[in-house]
Amino acid sequence: MLIQMKVEGLLFDPRSGMYILLLQQVDGNRTLPIWIGKPEADAIALALGKVVTPRPLTHDLIRNVFDGLEVKVSRIVITEIVDNTYYALIKAGDGTREVSIDSRPSDAVAVALRVQSPIFVEESVLEVRRADELEEWLKNLRPEDFGNIM
Repeated sequence: MLIQMKVEGLLFDPRSGMYILLLQQVDGNRTLPIWIGKPEADAIALALGKVVTPRPLTHDLIRNVFDGLEVKVSRIVITEIVDNTYYALIKAGDGTREVSIDSRPSDAVAVALRVQSPIFVEESVLEVRRADELEEWLKNLRPEDFGNIM
């Protein structure tokens, strides 16, 4: 079963030096934190801020390729987690057939934000038990932890 999510925000984790992409269930209260690198966080932040760059960056290029080929991204799906690594698919088609394109979740989300396609997570991914340390860290988040990353 697919659960629709939205980007709730980006956080910086000073302990790991990485960023966290925080997805929130659209019609519920479940969240999914995904640790990502700074370049991926920057790409997502640019899309969230609707920042237009003078020349297309990688995810803008992907959007332009889809547009040029008249292919529509119908959705992205975070499909599984294996050894603490998340996997995602970009579902795209031309109206006659749909293809699934393997992607890192951060790249899939960056593309989804640029083409305004919905973001889904397989329910089984949300059911994977988080480590106690992660749950405790999330419980202790403060508003000032949500900083501007740009």
